[in-house]
Amino acid sequence: MKKIFLAFIITISAPSPAQQSAIFKIRKYRISYLDERIKETSGLSLMNGKLYTFNDSGNSPELFELDKTTGAIVSTIKINGKNKDWEALTNDGQYFYIGDFGNNSGTRKDLEIYKIPFNNNLSEHASMSLISFEYPEQKDFVSRNTFTDFDAEAMIYLNGKIHLFTKEWSSKSTTHYIIDPNHPDKQQAQKTESFKTNFVVTDASYFNKKLYLIGYTKKTEVFLNIFSETAPGVFFNEAPKRYYLGSALSIGQIEGIAVDDSGMYISGEKFHSPIGGSKQSLYFIPNDKLKD
Repeated sequence: MKKIFLAFIITISAPSPAQQSAIFKIRKYRISYLDERIKETSGLSLMNGKLYTFNDSGNSPELFELDKTTGAIVSTIKINGKNKDWEALTNDGQYFYIGDFGNNSGTRKDLEIYKIPFNNNLSEHASMSLISFEYPEQKDFVSRNTFTDFDAEAMIYLNGKIHLFTKEWSSKSTTHYIIDPNHPDKQQAQKTESFKTNFVVTDASYFNKKLYLIGYTKKTEVFLNIFSETAPGVFFNEAPKRYYLGSALSIGQIEGIAVDDSGMYISGEKFHSPIGGSKQSLYFIPNDKLKD
């Protein structure tokens, strides 16, 4: 997303003790600064051992494979579509799912997810399809930029469904919706559970029965919540482990997370403000460093 929260910087503060956040600053885990071609990295996904990202709204419809040890671009994959506001990336091992559902103002009625067959770093455009959906609870489409609760930048694939987690600017919560990737027509996303994060969620990952939600506050504080899956596809029955990762002023505007058995990859797009900023970056935290 386009640096929306810059205008809201008032003070920079450490997380409140009441939030019970462990401090785990990720700056020292930076692999590299990312190429200028992906300065607006807005999602990460691991597919068959390879790491992918893309740029968000208004950029070219492309996926970038990244070298996991250097962050360098390995290859660029052209997608036969339009990047209205790409915000999330996930996969099921055979298909990539690209969430074109960024909705900062709450006005969009064309929320879509690209479903793209993928084989050996090649997308099979002839078999690509669009998954269209709406939030049944949304009745008002008047523009309320960065105050809507019907924005989203995070999704995972699990148990044959797409699980979407909203970015709720007003309530500072997230709502978990389920979407059928095989439904042929426009569908209503199924609301299942909600959680008060106290930050806006910008990406999600799932690994080993854990849900990872990452995001930031209007004070540029970056947080990670790790939830346990208490039943198939259910995450919000128990309080998560919560980590404060640092400020966007030093680590970038964090927009991507992907987790596997080796550890956690995190990406941040370029961030700048009158009081500081950071270049677009890729981080890797080995799994023995962050105990969840």
